[in-house]
Amino acid sequence: MSATHSCCGAHQHVPAQATDPICGMTVDIATAKHTADHAGQTFYFCCARCKEKFVAEPDRYLQPKQDEAESAPPGAIYTCPMHPEIEQEGPGHCPICGMALEPMLPSADAGDDGEAVAMMRRLWILIGLTLPVVAVSMGPHLFGWHWPSPWDIGASWGEALLASMVVLWGGASFFARGWHSLRPWRPNMYTLIALGTGVAWVYSVVALCLPGLFPPGTLDAHGRAPVYFESAAVIVTLVTLGDVLEARARRRSSDALKALLGLAPKTARRIDAHGEHDVPLDQVRQGDRLRVRPGEKLPVDGVVLEGASHVDESMLTGEPLPVVKAVGDGLTGGTVNQEGALVMRAEKVGAQTLLAQIVAQVAQAQRSKAPSQRLADKVAAWFVPLVIVAALLAFASWWWLGPSPRFVHAMLAAVSVLIIACPCALGLATPISIMVASGRAAREGVLFKDAAAIEALRGIDTLVLDKTGTLTEGKPSLDRIVTLGQETRDNVLAMAAALERSSEHPLAHALLAAAEQANLSLPDVQDFEAVAGGGVRGKIDGRVVALGSTAWVETLGAVFSDDARAQVQACRDGDATVVVLVRDGQANALLAITDRIRKNAVEALASLRDRGLHLVMLSGDHLATAQAVARQLGIDDVHAQVSPTGKAEVIDQLRKQGRRVAMAGDGINDAPALAVADIGIAMGSGTDIAMHSAQLTLMKADIGAIGRALTLSQATVRNIRQNLFFAFVYNAVGVPLAAGVLYPWLGVTLSPMFAALAMSLSSVSVVSNALRLNRQQ
Repeated sequence: MSATHSCCGAHQHVPAQATDPICGMTVDIATAKHTADHAGQTFYFCCARCKEKFVAEPDRYLQPKQDEAESAPPGAIYTCPMHPEIEQEGPGHCPICGMALEPMLPSADAGDDGEAVAMMRRLWILIGLTLPVVAVSMGPHLFGWHWPSPWDIGASWGEALLASMVVLWGGASFFARGWHSLRPWRPNMYTLIALGTGVAWVYSVVALCLPGLFPPGTLDAHGRAPVYFESAAVIVTLVTLGDVLEARARRRSSDALKALLGLAPKTARRIDAHGEHDVPLDQVRQGDRLRVRPGEKLPVDGVVLEGASHVDESMLTGEPLPVVKAVGDGLTGGTVNQEGALVMRAEKVGAQTLLAQIVAQVAQAQRSKAPSQRLADKVAAWFVPLVIVAALLAFASWWWLGPSPRFVHAMLAAVSVLIIACPCALGLATPISIMVASGRAAREGVLFKDAAAIEALRGIDTLVLDKTGTLTEGKPSLDRIVTLGQETRDNVLAMAAALERSSEHPLAHALLAAAEQANLSLPDVQDFEAVAGGGVRGKIDGRVVALGSTAWVETLGAVFSDDARAQVQACRDGDATVVVLVRDGQANALLAITDRIRKNAVEALASLRDRGLHLVMLSGDHLATAQAVARQLGIDDVHAQVSPTGKAEVIDQLRKQGRRVAMAGDGINDAPALAVADIGIAMGSGTDIAMHSAQLTLMKADIGAIGRALTLSQATVRNIRQNLFFAFVYNAVGVPLAAGVLYPWLGVTLSPMFAALAMSLSSVSVVSNALRLNRQQ
């Protein structure tokens, strides 16, 4: 598969532009020169003057560092938590904000924290180097320590050496990211950190080596200028500490995905011509025969070929009771086989399995941007340049108006402004909340399609529900057959089941199950035709036979007696759906099919109604049947005998009335309405097309999950607003304090060390606040 790259080896998912990885110039993708490597599979974008250099040594500019590459799983795609459009194979750093990239899909393995271990090791080394620097620098001020001459000179140079190791080694990545941000002029948090620590360190080196450059009033009794090596070292160490804490907190947000990934076993027992043997799960192919022993997890999705057992599907569906599985029944990977041995055929493997699709959908939702992030993105684009201007103004103000030594005070104020005004908290405010909320929802069996769905759900005021398969179990059964002519019950059932054999309608399964239970032989059907919203028809023994709703068969010319109509009404008043069998234009029989209301549906809908939601029921059934179900559920607004396009029209009408509408459905006929609604909610037991048309999928097929999803949506938006408020207020207060606005009245200034600590804590606070969503009930 071809991969396109922009700067830092990122897959070119940025639609408008890319950056030349050699010179940093912006390249227009529409007119970019692209060249292929010798394999002819990887394409690179670069400007014309760098083309030959780029073709000759692409690995020099695009490949991740060796230690990073070794820690990454082969083929793993990494992305930025703040800029999900940035993707690349293997670890690295975001070319926009400089943050470390993270895997798009976390590994279920326990040993995937190599980067975290390396960060912790580096942090401890920096702490060990920084503590002596602080002791040498602050000891005389805090404890009255004084080094005897000439040891004081050695102590000063030792302080400089240790601090330089911290800044130049520990902060090397900060300087690299800061410099990289300047080439395409995309300044970020590391631009500020690099400027702040770089200025403090360079000033201190000059002050130590060339004290004669400074005014006599700034020198101490030994003729030395003041140095701030400890500030530069402590800043680097604190920023590293902040990165470690932030990365650890963000990893906790992916625990839900890891838990889902952990449902799948590592191996499968394959049966082939050479016998039975265990193979890694990624070597299982479609069509393989697999043996699943009692107590084992099912490796992939498939069907039972041999044996019978009970399978615990609670991990995916939430249903507590195990499900009976026999030959021909479907199986889902990640569920647990209980007491019986099964031989299965693999039908869906790898990314095609239901479990993999759930993980991919949750990951996609975590990476997507919510509408509220647009404000943060706009502010962030202007933020860093404004901070640099603020730092320059602070420097100039202290230089012109500050007390002696003016240059020292000016430099410290500028460094403090640069350090404290880190945009990381602002950038993380929305995506970290979305990431945590998506994982929390996944544990509840609720899958949001994207971040916009999480944010939009909280605003709905109307919930429209399909009847069959949503409010009811979607497993109808034949209640009774009323013959209207000379046909026998078995003959009617055989013809009806024969017609429905090629249909996917839920009612078809009820008729086929009844015919199978009666051991009936089904006749052949020719010229089969299914009419959406009407029924099915075909030829049996050369005679035209149709099966469908009363309204549809009337359009075919069928005539009902008063007694037949009374029978139809009686069935509908008892909650049954009525279909009519017509042969040669004559109504021969009525088939009454019932579908039980879902467990806890009454309580769930009552709770939603108490929250102020207007409930509407849509159904393709006759009005009497739909109203009978609605009465039991407490729904007053009922639309019956509605076609698939009619359902979409009802949604559209409600939206034109100013309502924010969510639609819950499960079938192909619900797909148009799900797409039209502000929020489409698909039942996990429904069809694939319904789930693809929806922004929210309920894996447990539980109406009550809608209320829990609504609560989580409201809590998430509230959490995002708290994070944004905190980030804005933090910078609004922190920058003036760092600039020294309180000095004229209180004589208080903010040390760069405290600025660095505050900056790190701001990001950690935002992440910690988002993690509270994990406890949302």
